[in-house]
Amino acid sequence: MLRMTLAAGHYDRTEALRDGRVRAEGIDLTYIMLRVEEIFWRMAQHREFDASEFSLGGYVVRRGRGADDLIAIPVFPSRFFRQSCIFVHEGSRIQSPADLRGKRIGVPEYQMTAAVWARGILADDYGVRPADVEWVQGGIEEPGRLPFEPVEPAGVKVGFAPADRSLAQMLGSGEIDALVTARTPATFRRSGGTVRRLFEKPFDVERDYFRRTGIFPIMHTLVVKKEILQANPWVAFTLFKAFSEAKDLAMADLTQTSALPLSLPFLVDHAYQTMDLMGEDFWPYGLESNRKTLETFVRYMHEQGLIREPMTIETLFPESTQRTFRV
Repeated sequence: MLRMTLAAGHYDRTEALRDGRVRAEGIDLTYIMLRVEEIFWRMAQHREFDASEFSLGGYVVRRGRGADDLIAIPVFPSRFFRQSCIFVHEGSRIQSPADLRGKRIGVPEYQMTAAVWARGILADDYGVRPADVEWVQGGIEEPGRLPFEPVEPAGVKVGFAPADRSLAQMLGSGEIDALVTARTPATFRRSGGTVRRLFEKPFDVERDYFRRTGIFPIMHTLVVKKEILQANPWVAFTLFKAFSEAKDLAMADLTQTSALPLSLPFLVDHAYQTMDLMGEDFWPYGLESNRKTLETFVRYMHEQGLIREPMTIETLFPESTQRTFRV
């Protein structure tokens, strides 16, 4: 029995692995639940876990620099549409994406996956390029955040927030005009105020984006230390299989009516609406079922100066996880 530590967030789609309902064959897995920012930092800087959830953007940056000490498998525990995560200061008079040109936009880390997707969508759908704005990096709520994978893209102005200011504070006061973030800033209020979302009906915008593109943006993947896979090649597919089984249990719960697994009164109806829009397997794992999404993301990474050369997505994952058996 191979003992492994796994650091990941708390999700319905991984809960069966954490509570032991699903077990990875041949692996004695210790699931360590932490905030993702802490996981990414500790894994990138110190390789503290045998496997972990990891930023897709951070992983591609590392691979683009030739670092292959961490190897991803095509499991994607976090996905999110990001049009709803672009916030603006009311006083900046930003009414449409085109108005972002020439503005100062905060972002926790330039290379963070959510920001890569947001910039790519702004460029593809609205013609706003990364070089059209000034980017300010910093902590959303806590000043002094530093990138775990620093980047310096050519032709793009990227700086840092003052050491004593958070991005939420700066957006609330108008020191920055907009903010691209994975977490809603504390200065945003649904009832109104100086901070609002860029899009008046962002969730309609996100649904339209999926209808047009078929893309459900991937945020995080799963990485394993290279030496573990070299010594135990079977681990890659075994973990892929276990994560897939755990996800399938969570997806089945969304439409069971004996008792709601989540505290949402209309959860079942929402699940069926999602299936009508996105298909029954709306949270797919694996390479082929995510090919367009992954290829789009890698294109964005190259266009935004985060990797020097284009990559094929096959180079990012072990061959054993790119296809599976059929009964």
